[in-house]
Amino acid sequence: MTDPASFRLSGAVDLGALRQSTPPPTAGTDGNGSVPASAHVVDVTETSFQAEVVDRSRQVPVVIDFWASWCGPCRQLSPILERLAAESGGRWVLAKIDVDANQRLAAAAGVQGIPAVKAVLDGQVIGEFTGALPEAQVRQWVDQLLAAADQRGGLPAADGEDAAPSPLDAAYEALARNDLDGAETAFRKRLTEAPSDAEAKMGLAQLTLIRRAQTYDEGSLVARLTADARDEQAALAMADLEVLSGEPEGAFTRLLGLLKEADDEQRERVKSRLLELFDALDPGDPAVLRARRELASALF
Repeated sequence: MTDPASFRLSGAVDLGALRQSTPPPTAGTDGNGSVPASAHVVDVTETSFQAEVVDRSRQVPVVIDFWASWCGPCRQLSPILERLAAESGGRWVLAKIDVDANQRLAAAAGVQGIPAVKAVLDGQVIGEFTGALPEAQVRQWVDQLLAAADQRGGLPAADGEDAAPSPLDAAYEALARNDLDGAETAFRKRLTEAPSDAEAKMGLAQLTLIRRAQTYDEGSLVARLTADARDEQAALAMADLEVLSGEPEGAFTRLLGLLKEADDEQRERVKSRLLELFDALDPGDPAVLRARRELASALF
């Protein structure tokens, strides 16, 4: 299975062509004239694109989040990007672009679906992905961006860079190295400090999926499900892969359909897997909320 969080270089896309003649907004404000929630997260329009994306990318990597208010997956991904940008301490900047209000920018950047995320360095797009990904994979993608930026000449020091990394930071750094045991240790350390930490719990649940997914052969699963859509083990495995690929709706539809025709023992196994998948995602994700309601309806 192709890893959707793998860093894809595409340096031929030069955003300098979008230079605007309109002066940039006053320093300290976003493209709409309001103070951004974080110094490292800015709202960008055509007016401010040159200053906030092209020019700034010559000093620090800029990650563009193309989003829209009606886009459900955007509501899942954007908070993750905003949190990671705030945590970065200035090592990279998140530029948020509303595609409805900035259709020319979206078209010029080749956006065909949202959420669309593009990494910009020295005025060029050097990496991108489309769709909502789990936080662990987004962190891995960002780590790969920072590594690529560092190879091109270094990064600015992060705010408080001398401070020891938090357990959550250590966990995601371990994930970027594919050190699953190290990530688990760090997540569990955080839960020792704060037993109710939802992010650490979600991280552990995602680790479980990642470990299982390493044993899967996606081609074989597709063949098995083509031959028999009721193949329970293949359906459970494919649901894991769909969640890890940022397609939870497909995973939930698959397992809820299986559950509705299952016997008592199979229903319990499918229900258990659904609950594990819920734990690996933001509990406020609309797809999770819908699937929880459908599960309750199917069971009771």
